[in-house]
Amino acid sequence: MMYRYIVIIEKTGDGYSASVPALPGCVAMADTRNETEELIYQAILFHIEGMKEAGLEIPTETNVEVETMVFA
Repeated sequence: MMYRYIVIIEKTGDGYSASVPALPGCVAMADTRNETEELIYQAILFHIEGMKEAGLEIPTETNVEVETMVFA
């Protein structure tokens, strides 16, 4: 089964952080964006594996909309 999730990556004061709105608690932080992307990928796999082992339903990405807004 293939899952597709929105990942939010934010620049922090000294690195980057990532979170997955559909998977509460699934987060990663690192010094570089590339490291953060690698870590959140692994975190998602680990999170889904744990949910499967616990017999929990794996959420699908249905409750998040992404909108880019420009302000002047």
